Amino acid sequence: MGKHELTFAPYMLSTHDAAAYLGVSETTLRGLPIPRKMHGARRLYLRADLEAYAKDLPYEGDQIDAEERERCDNLFRGQC
Repeated sequence: MGKHELTFAPYMLSTHDAAAYLGVSETTLRGLPIPRKMHGARRLYLRADLEAYAKDLPYEGDQIDAEERERCDNLFRGQC
């Protein structure tokens, strides 16, 4: 029998597939703060966790440094 083709997106992904899904290397993926599930000896990533991590990344040009963020937060709170 041959391999089955999935007609739906898997709920959990292997490290290899999760890295490909995010467009990063497996080494980079392992260093990211994304939770993993354990199934026996296999480490699996939930697609939802991968997507949440990617959605929280800033867009290019939207980054402000920590000092500027604190200044803005203090202005908002009326602490300046």
